[in-house]
Amino acid sequence: MIGLHTYTGGAHFAFTDRWGGVSAAPYEQLNLGGAVGDDPTAVLANRGLAARALGLDPAAVVWMNQVHGNDVAAIDAPWGDDPVPAVDAIVTARRGLALAVLTADCVPVLLADPHAGVVAAAHAGRPGMVAGVVPAAVAEMVRLGASPERITAFTGPSVCGSCYEVPATMRDEVADAEPAARAETSWGTPAVDVCAGVHAQLARLGVGMREKSHICTLESADHFSYRRDRATGRLASYVWLDDGRPEPATPNDGERP
Repeated sequence: MIGLHTYTGGAHFAFTDRWGGVSAAPYEQLNLGGAVGDDPTAVLANRGLAARALGLDPAAVVWMNQVHGNDVAAIDAPWGDDPVPAVDAIVTARRGLALAVLTADCVPVLLADPHAGVVAAAHAGRPGMVAGVVPAAVAEMVRLGASPERITAFTGPSVCGSCYEVPATMRDEVADAEPAARAETSWGTPAVDVCAGVHAQLARLGVGMREKSHICTLESADHFSYRRDRATGRLASYVWLDDGRPEPATPNDGERP
């Protein structure tokens, strides 16, 4: 159910796989996406299962209406009865409030500065990466008191550059915006590496503590992949801070293995 849950300096980063839920094919089992055609009752049950497995109150997890853009919302409480806004990043300075991002090939980006008490979750698909959703999220974190050199960034399972085949013209357009995203498939055709692009952006922003999953969603039967299956579920990635104030984080100079 929870493919990875790691804890560092008072910050929690968690990523689901596709197992342990109640959804039927083609969304089996732990589909957490509410806009993919699955039974809403099953999605609600799955969100409850995943949250409780992480020790979270399902009602206190904040989701987004993701649209492949670069808009960011700063929040201090769940949406409640308000409409969920069309944004691709959410940021909070409220400790204990969990932020979630849905993906099925796009890059989930989780960011935390435990010392400042600020976290963010961003949805970085190809269009969002090009549009700068991750720099926009970091900028909002800084506005709320975070410092880039203290931020820890985790990127979760996503389609890898060796599998994300695109037309040559599209690769060129993406590479014009972010050269690090230029890639080639394992069979020698043009490709885009969104995760590499995200990490290049984070490095330029001064985010020194960076971790990335080496799971390719298209290659992994344990993860949902839209490019592989089309009709499929969505994974979720969560970030939140403990309520207690941790010791200051110690920055390093680059990505940890």
